[in-house]
Amino acid sequence: MADSHDLIQTDLIQTEFIQADISDRVLTIRMARPAKKNALTAAMYGAMSAGLRRAWVDDDVRAVVITGGPDCFTAGNDLGDFLNAPPTGAESPVVQFLTALRDFPKPLVAAVCGVAIGIGTTMLLHCDLAYAGTNARFHLPFVDLGLVPEAASSLLLPQLVGQRRAAQLLMLAEPFGGADALAYGLVNGVLEPEEVEHVARSKALLLAAKAPAALRHTKRLMKQAQAELVAHTMDAELAVFGAQLQGPEAAEALQAFFEKRKPDFTQMV
Repeated sequence: MADSHDLIQTDLIQTEFIQADISDRVLTIRMARPAKKNALTAAMYGAMSAGLRRAWVDDDVRAVVITGGPDCFTAGNDLGDFLNAPPTGAESPVVQFLTALRDFPKPLVAAVCGVAIGIGTTMLLHCDLAYAGTNARFHLPFVDLGLVPEAASSLLLPQLVGQRRAAQLLMLAEPFGGADALAYGLVNGVLEPEEVEHVARSKALLLAAKAPAALRHTKRLMKQAQAELVAHTMDAELAVFGAQLQGPEAAEALQAFFEKRKPDFTQMV
């Protein structure tokens, strides 16, 4: 994991669509773009990364909650913005956010309601606790977009749910709900949507009251055995992701998306 001294202390950065608030030693990062189902732009990723960097070095922040509200977590990347600034290197806002999430040393708690597409699902693999609403809908449509998984999900998801089920989720790209997410071990509990954030925050408050160094050491020890492998997998995924993004399969899938039709991969090898 990165050394906190390598991170620059920063003020909380908010955009029109990201709200950040520190209360009772808990930082809440809220995706707030409901008209677009919280689809993420580069600016939104930048604001969330800044929030995590601030929380990393701020002794008054003991835990973080990531949420989108009772109706929607995130529909994943805003494809228009994504294509204008594709994640092709370590300085990409998407990669910066995933790296901060992966290496964050303090407790991370997710509150997930509504759609959690792409990164909306894979980011949960780096959270310590996650709670979902009965209306949660998870989906990993990378292959359907001519792309490959990210956030080390090609490693972490098979470890969590098993190889066969991971193939079902990553290769067949089958959506799944909160009950399945609970059975797979992706979330800790499923609740009514209006209760999810309250429960997530209550868990964050419990964590914020515990011995902070002991918590940080515990999280580090739980993750250290495969920290290098996770980082290597993220780098490998990014390289293939970038190549696929420039290729014909992604071009066809994205064009089909904007034209509201099914992609045709029959002539591709």
